[in-house]
Amino acid sequence: MSGAAPAPGRAPEPGPPGPGVPLLIACALGIEKLALRGGARGRARSPGAVTVLRTGMGPSSAERAVREALAAGALRHAAVIASGFCAGLAPGMRPGDVVIAAETRHGTGSTPCTGSEVLAAAVSRSLPGHRVHIGPLTGSDHVVRGPERGRLHAAGAIGADMESAVTLAAALRSGPRPVAAVRVVVDAPAHELVRIGTVRGGISAFRVLRAVLPAFHEWHRSLLLPRR
Repeated sequence: MSGAAPAPGRAPEPGPPGPGVPLLIACALGIEKLALRGGARGRARSPGAVTVLRTGMGPSSAERAVREALAAGALRHAAVIASGFCAGLAPGMRPGDVVIAAETRHGTGSTPCTGSEVLAAAVSRSLPGHRVHIGPLTGSDHVVRGPERGRLHAAGAIGADMESAVTLAAALRSGPRPVAAVRVVVDAPAHELVRIGTVRGGISAFRVLRAVLPAFHEWHRSLLLPRR
């Protein structure tokens, strides 16, 4: 899927990280952290230490937790991925689909993501034949339901969650670094959380989130390659 072009000057251009640069994966919920830590048994590994941070739910909690984590010496220059579950906005999306952010949006601002195509290809290798969508991921301060999905999709977004946009914005305020956002659809236009299919959709999303971690390691390693 196509996304809106990033606005010039919105975020510093990240340089390639040095050898052993850490990776911070930020998620909101305990169930998301459980899935991401469980996926650490995948074969692909990152070139530096990996920290999975549970920020708590909502924009304020995410912004504060990421800011505090990146103030620590060990994570000061970490690459950052915002991950977890999201609402799918595009018609035809299903629980378990993967959303790769080309950019994250919050209010009137946007944050371009680093290496979205590389990340999408890595996710596709981790989940052969799986549905992967690339496009803008919009921030919200509440769970998106009903007609609001259509309005956000009409504005160009393909997914919505409460933490990704503020996570990446906070990360870049702490210094230039590669940033990305990967979310797994847990509810969609035809599969809203209030419906009976929620449990089945949640299990599907959990399994997919657990399976994508090797792709995060691959993206992380790709940052060390010389730019052409």
